[in-house]
Amino acid sequence: MKAALVQLSVTDDPARNLPVTIDFIRDAASKGAQLIATPECTNLISSDRAHQNAVLQHEHHDPTLEALCNEAERLGVYILIGSLCLKSGDDARFANRSFLIGRKGNIKARYDKIHMFDVDVSETERYRESEAYRPGREAVLGATKYAQLGLSVCYDLRFPHLYRTLAQAGAQVLTIPAAFNDTTGAAHWEVLVRARAIENTCFVLAPAQCGTHAAHGGRPRRTWGHSLAVDPWGKVLADGGTEPGVTLVDLDLDQVDAVRSRLRSLFHDRSFDGP
Repeated sequence: MKAALVQLSVTDDPARNLPVTIDFIRDAASKGAQLIATPECTNLISSDRAHQNAVLQHEHHDPTLEALCNEAERLGVYILIGSLCLKSGDDARFANRSFLIGRKGNIKARYDKIHMFDVDVSETERYRESEAYRPGREAVLGATKYAQLGLSVCYDLRFPHLYRTLAQAGAQVLTIPAAFNDTTGAAHWEVLVRARAIENTCFVLAPAQCGTHAAHGGRPRRTWGHSLAVDPWGKVLADGGTEPGVTLVDLDLDQVDAVRSRLRSLFHDRSFDGP
């Protein structure tokens, strides 16, 4: 399978971000990509809740989702929309939702980010994602012609039991689209992505946001970039660097079975009593 990681540096204007995303997707498809993955927050990055309320839509009215479904059908490719920020309908908070779009433009899987980024990066940098976004509750697999995908989003990366569950349920490729903070990204991004690949003997595709994102009525946010593709042995196959663009990578899915036949740790879990 030839996969493409689309690295973006989105603004807080979904209408402005969409044509950039489409151009990258078309470029990836023209180079033979069969699965094209975009990062978390493909439609916008914003910490201003009033602005989000003004520009975000429910899933069935979202123009980014509609446009990318149309592109998937037109190009005959799978598109993994890392996530869209959406009105949830069942909560005053928004949803941070990943979509796997099939080659006919149909939604094959949805996943709502489970783990919320509620952290104090420093004394001056604080995030409380759960105040604006409601967490999901369900681990999700998405099927393509080529591989079973285990869906996740960004901060989920720090919770290895989610990926264990996905791998043991049949995932061959773990998707970890992100808008990773530049401070924690520099310290932890690559090592955590490689760890999830190694401990679950899966490929990992981790498309990312990068650069400085202008904020509507607030301070700009910086993301780390370095979209990564990692093989089941933990080798980095591709690194998207720090600028927007498309990174292509060939995945030999037979490697998953080959590594698992030699290193069977995925199947050696044992129950144990707590301390």
